[in-house]
Amino acid sequence: MESIPQFFERYAKEHKGNPILWEKQQGLYQSINYGDFRELVHRFAAGLAQIGVKKGERVALLSEGRNDWLMSELGVLYNGAVCVPLSTKLNEDREIIFRLNHSETTTIIVSKQQYDKVNRIKPELPALRRIILLDNKGELLENEFSKEYIFRQGDEFLQDKKELFEQMWKSITPDDFANISYTSGTTSDPKGIVLTHNNYTANAEQACGLMEIPRDYIMFIVLPWDHSFAHTAGLYSLIKKGASIASVEAGKTPLETLRNIPKNMKELRPHIMLSVPAIAKRFRKNIEEGIHQKGPRAEKMYHHALKIAYDYNREGYNKKSGLQLKNRLLLKIYDKLLFQKIRENFGGRMKFFVGGGALLDIELQRFFYAIGMPMFQGYGLSESSPVISANATHAHKLGSSGKIVDNMDIVICDDNGKALPNGEKGEIVIKGPNVMHSYWKNDKATAETIKDGWLYTGDLGYIDKDHYLYVLGRYKSLLISNDGEKFSPEGIEETILEHSPFIEQMMLHNNQDPYTIALIYPNREALMRYARENEIDISGEEGKTALIHLLKEEFNKYKKNGPNGGIFPERWLPATFGILEEGFTEENKLLNSTMKMVRGRITKRYEEKINYLYSAEGKKPVNEVNLNALGNLTNNK
Repeated sequence: MESIPQFFERYAKEHKGNPILWEKQQGLYQSINYGDFRELVHRFAAGLAQIGVKKGERVALLSEGRNDWLMSELGVLYNGAVCVPLSTKLNEDREIIFRLNHSETTTIIVSKQQYDKVNRIKPELPALRRIILLDNKGELLENEFSKEYIFRQGDEFLQDKKELFEQMWKSITPDDFANISYTSGTTSDPKGIVLTHNNYTANAEQACGLMEIPRDYIMFIVLPWDHSFAHTAGLYSLIKKGASIASVEAGKTPLETLRNIPKNMKELRPHIMLSVPAIAKRFRKNIEEGIHQKGPRAEKMYHHALKIAYDYNREGYNKKSGLQLKNRLLLKIYDKLLFQKIRENFGGRMKFFVGGGALLDIELQRFFYAIGMPMFQGYGLSESSPVISANATHAHKLGSSGKIVDNMDIVICDDNGKALPNGEKGEIVIKGPNVMHSYWKNDKATAETIKDGWLYTGDLGYIDKDHYLYVLGRYKSLLISNDGEKFSPEGIEETILEHSPFIEQMMLHNNQDPYTIALIYPNREALMRYARENEIDISGEEGKTALIHLLKEEFNKYKKNGPNGGIFPERWLPATFGILEEGFTEENKLLNSTMKMVRGRITKRYEEKINYLYSAEGKKPVNEVNLNALGNLTNNK
């Protein structure tokens, strides 16, 4: 057991000359080594002490992922203060106000791009005493401090009180609070997850036990650094290994930052990247658009190469043996002609992606495995710091969430909390040093989630005979039929969305109802193109009816006599659907910061439509409500 300062000191000294961080500066990626970065951390931490930051105070951090982000958090933790990392995706004042007031934050460290969010709400923050700016913005207001000022204060402190500084960080215990990490608040006010120093250092040790990361590797982190996934899998695990961490070049807008990712990959040539399904899908789409532009011959070769690779690779752990000489030779040829060129767009050195945040469709896993850049699915949640399991190069089974970390107990429980044998589905329950301390100022939620030291994850899953964990979805998102049977909807949703050009977003619903229904947001462009190609006049009811039947066929494909019949139990396929005129986005709060649907909020917003779909008229997909919605959608310029 050790604190984060003890952890960082140990590995910063061990890997002193190795690069720890890469950041785009003056048009080029430049690195800073562990030794030099350690000095920056000391100066910043001492500066915070000099201006009065005390042990136990809450200090918020609102910035894009960058060198200063890690320096700031470590500086806070060296003081024994508690870091409250905030997502840059928070745009509503009330969201930021709640987190800062609930945590009783006294100091906030902020980047120039995020400063206005804080400045306009200062009158609503009674506990706030200091704002520290990581970038120059011109004239400073009262109680505002520049990063350079903090460094100067730190230099004075270290010159006069070096021994006190040493005592300060060495006095921090593994059980002291490190972070209050707020959930996305999907059903009510967000909960503040209290993670201790030992939660992070123990989980970094656990995560490193799952896969080997050489010290010359670069990990490219495009996900928000405030999330515990990036914290542990992307920052502290890499520090332990002496490897380096690269941030994406920040744009003036989130979209511009997103567009910088492909360019940055070619510049950095990273070995590993943290990913979520939304990013993985975007990568595949871009790859296939590039292949399509090369013409029919290239597309034919590409699809044949994938077919051979899928057949040969299977699910990874059961890859076909060397007896398949013909396919092995074909794959080598295809790799040289095709897959290697695809990998060059990712820098040419990418060994694998680490996937998390949500369930990754097995088809996507097969795809990235085929092109030589496996996307290894892992599983965890913020309350577990977050890593619970992961696939790795030496042990992987596509479709699973991998092997369980060491030094952690796990059981699969039924509804009554009774442990189930391997292979049976139930709630995933864990116990170990990575389990959070509590929810900040929320004893009721803590007691509901942690019982006798066991964390009840709220996720449905099972462990197979080879000890791989399979995560099937959230217990709270389960479809529940009127006879009490339960089923996780994510597999159906992911599969249909992956293969249907006409449905962009979808949520299945069944809460002890006679049948399952779907809320769908159609792909407007695909529907309009289909209408043009088939000379369908969508201005009239007949044309709209034809498009509704087209959407209905996307579900019928998975029913008894359809081409994909038998993949899913038919009772869980939607009997009808409601067409939405607006998609699920972060802006309308129907997606959270990791791009997962906020099911409770979607259900509440569309309660009237859901009730209608269980009426005699609503059960028929061609109904007045759907005709009107489709009309509004297709007329929307």
